[in-house]
Amino acid sequence: MGLTDLLSAALLIFGGFFFLAGTLGLLRFPDVYTRLHALTKADNVGLGLMVIGLAVQAESLAAVSKLILIWLLVLLAGASVANLIANKALQKGVRRWQR
Repeated sequence: MGLTDLLSAALLIFGGFFFLAGTLGLLRFPDVYTRLHALTKADNVGLGLMVIGLAVQAESLAAVSKLILIWLLVLLAGASVANLIANKALQKGVRRWQR
């Protein structure tokens, strides 16, 4: 097992940790706005780490560019959908959580 294998495995594990953190935020946070924040931030970082971990193992520049393109599209889609959900929640009168 080489250095690139260890680096790739570490990045994939850390990416999985961020996905787990986002999922826990979805389940534990009290309102739609904090849940959206947890999902978008943690999932974007988690996917970024996974893309980097896979890019280390990629055999060609074309594969790396496809991975990066997928990540950018997911970033764009995630931000757009989170914005739509938050705007709809505001229109419906969903209140923010107060301590």
